[in-house]
Amino acid sequence: MEGCWSRRGCDDEMQGRCPHNVSGEPCPADCHYAACHRPTHVVCEDFGVLLNPKRNYEAAVKQVCRFCEHFLVHGPDIDPNAPNGREKFSGRNRFIL
Repeated sequence: MEGCWSRRGCDDEMQGRCPHNVSGEPCPADCHYAACHRPTHVVCEDFGVLLNPKRNYEAAVKQVCRFCEHFLVHGPDIDPNAPNGREKFSGRNRFIL
C-alpha cells in the first residue's frame, strides 16, 4: 500500500507548472498545497522519533511529512543493502519550515 507521504498535495496539472516541483526535492512546508488535513497527521514532539537514523526521509515528498508522527512511525526504513542509500539522503533541508 502506498503511504500518504508518497503523494503530493496538488494534482498533475498543477505539478506541471508548480515552481516547487523540482526533481529530488520535497514540497516545501510553506506551500498551501503541502498542508496535510488527514486525521493521521500529528506533529511529532518526541526527538527520539524525529531523529530516527533508520527512517528513509527521502520517501516523504512533502516536508510536512518529515515531522509527522504517522510517517515517522509507519514510514519506510532505509534499505541498508541499497547502493549509495545513505549518500542520497538530503538531510540539509530535513527540518526547514
